[in-house]
Amino acid sequence: MTNKITIAIADDELLFRQGLISILERESDISIVFDAKDGNDLMNQLRATANPPEIIITDLKMPGLNGVEATKLIRKEYPNIKIIALTSYFSKPFIINMISIGAVAYLAKNSTPKLMLTTIREVAEKGFYYDTQVMKFIHEGLLNQNEKNTKSNFDTTYFTRREKEVLNLICKQYTTNEIGEKLFISPRTVEGHRNNLLIKTESKNLAGLVVYAIRQKLVVLDDTF
Repeated sequence: MTNKITIAIADDELLFRQGLISILERESDISIVFDAKDGNDLMNQLRATANPPEIIITDLKMPGLNGVEATKLIRKEYPNIKIIALTSYFSKPFIINMISIGAVAYLAKNSTPKLMLTTIREVAEKGFYYDTQVMKFIHEGLLNQNEKNTKSNFDTTYFTRREKEVLNLICKQYTTNEIGEKLFISPRTVEGHRNNLLIKTESKNLAGLVVYAIRQKLVVLDDTF
């Protein structure tokens, strides 16, 4: 395959890292650019490579520079790289924090290889991927924040009807082609609406757009979990 998904892996547990590499190397559509033993190693290799990976899978708890701090640096220096957070801490506060600083997907270390591969491919295709449990945590966490902040003077007329329809389907994790089929419009038109949404919400990526939509209560996702 010509367009392989390029990946870098950061994890301080050698056996786990090598196991991850072994699984991914069997996939014809995935190519591993490099692997790193901690956050400092990750940043050093990233800054040294001429062709940065499309996706970075990083453990969050590592010695030295941890995955949380590395994610912040990567989002600042390489905003186009998509970050999948990998951790044993599958809790709501942790997930909300990681997504707020730029992770586009969240994987528990005891996830199945199948879920990991699905997550990688979904992130490569759509820019983000949250399974039903993660989406539930995001929804609950952001709505709770809203109740505390009580900032509810948002102007819903800011978006066109079609933009709201596209936004709703993006949040339900439909692909560009699937959105086009559902709304009977071309993929190019979907991309145009998506770009308008990114500009209007000042979101840097689709993950940020989803967070924005939930925070402003622009979508109802209860039927997806």
